[in-house]
Amino acid sequence: MYQHLILSIMLAAPVAAQTPATQKPAAGATQKPSTEKPAAGAAAKGVRTIEIVGSEDMKYSVPTITAKPGEQIRVRLTAKGSMPKIAMAHNFVLLQPGTDPASFANEGAMHRGSDFIAPGLAGRVIAKTAMVGAGETAEVTLTAPGPGSYPFICTFPGHVQAGMVGTLVVR
Repeated sequence: MYQHLILSIMLAAPVAAQTPATQKPAAGATQKPSTEKPAAGAAAKGVRTIEIVGSEDMKYSVPTITAKPGEQIRVRLTAKGSMPKIAMAHNFVLLQPGTDPASFANEGAMHRGSDFIAPGLAGRVIAKTAMVGAGETAEVTLTAPGPGSYPFICTFPGHVQAGMVGTLVVR
């Protein structure tokens, strides 16, 4: 079923050049995902790193992140798998509370050039990474917003519907 969805998306969506400008090679993160551990030196800088793996099962390895208001967190996303990036890629997009993940993803499905984020909904995004394909890593550093629950999603078409969603809980 998903192969048909991916093929349909590949045929319908325009192919844009994808540059790995913000991506770094994975440093073993695809072998052993960790959860909410500070990276070397991060604690000294006051930034906590959350390592997340996105794989071809279209799930995040860490579906819930907890943080304190104002805390600096770095989300490092590594894609794991063997499919080409054009057919299977992942990102991390943190949304404003009250944003419906499925509606947001559906609106962006035809916007490959903006990592499947509809330009009219870009204001609903708090933070995001670039799309990453198998073996690639991208990261974003953000300040945790005020108390509440904030959805995060992968905007690649079909991934939210397959369950690639999570929640940042700030308390």
